[in-house]
Amino acid sequence: MPSDTLKLSTVFGLMALIAVIFVGAGASGTAWAVGASAGVKEPTGYRMDTYRAPVPDTLSGARVAEVDEAERLWRSAEAVFIDVYPQAPKPPGLPKSTIWRAPKHKSIAGATWLANVGYGVLRPEIKEFFKAELVRLTDGDPSKTIVFFCLRDCWMSWNAAKRAVSWGYENVVWFPDGTDGWGDFDLPSAMLAARLVEDAKAKADKVR
Repeated sequence: MPSDTLKLSTVFGLMALIAVIFVGAGASGTAWAVGASAGVKEPTGYRMDTYRAPVPDTLSGARVAEVDEAERLWRSAEAVFIDVYPQAPKPPGLPKSTIWRAPKHKSIAGATWLANVGYGVLRPEIKEFFKAELVRLTDGDPSKTIVFFCLRDCWMSWNAAKRAVSWGYENVVWFPDGTDGWGDFDLPSAMLAARLVEDAKAKADKVR
C-alpha cells in the first residue's frame, strides 16, 4: 500500500477542490513543498501557509524530541501523543443515499488523531474544540506531557505545539520527524480514525 507521504497529494488534491471550506478554517492558500532543511528560522507567529516545508530546529516554550526520545516517552506511557495530520472533510451536498466512509490514517499506536488543528488560523469552533480536547486528553492537568507530531517537515505539528504552549501547557514536546521517523524504525503503529470538531458536535447534540 502507498505510504501516507505518497497519499498527501491525494489528500490535498481533495482539499483544493473544497478550498472555500478551508479558507474559512484559516487555511487560505494551503500549499506544501518539501525540500531540504537548511537553517530555517523559528518565526514569532504561526506558520500561515506552505505547511509541508523545512521546519526550524526549535520551538520556544517546548522541547524538541528525536525518535529515541519519542519512543522513550511512548514506552513509559507518561505522555499524550497527538497527531495533527490534516483530513479533508466530508464533501458537501452528497446525496442522502451516499455512504461516507471517513479515511483512516497510519499513525503512532495509541495516539489521538486531532485533524485540522494545525493551521495558522483556526475557526473559533475548531479552536474551542482543540482546547477542549487538550483538557480531556490531559485530564485537565497542564503539567501533563503532550507530544505533537504529523509527518516529517510538517508545520502543522509545529503550529499545534506552539498553540498548546500559548494556552499554558507546561510540558509540550514537538516531534518533528513524526510518523515518517517513527516508521523508519518500524515502531508500533496503528490505523486511526480522525477526531473532528463535527464529531464532538454530533456527540453533544445526542446528549441534549
